[in-house]
Amino acid sequence: MAEPKNTAGRTRTGPEPGVPEQEQDPETDAERRRRRAQFLRELHEAKALRDRVQPRRARAARMRQAMRMRTFRW
Repeated sequence: MAEPKNTAGRTRTGPEPGVPEQEQDPETDAERRRRRAQFLRELHEAKALRDRVQPRRARAARMRQAMRMRTFRW
């Protein structure tokens, strides 16, 4: 039987479910940065999709952001 795959297509290598967090191996900085980069890519993609399917709301959000930037004091 094949091992379960996660959303990135890699096989799971973590500990078994039910093992307390303290007993798991700490993740390396490279793994954390890789997961963070993947998350940020997916977040950006989701925001771009939302802007395409709701152009009026996206325009209103851009206008609000522009107003905030104009009224911000340094």
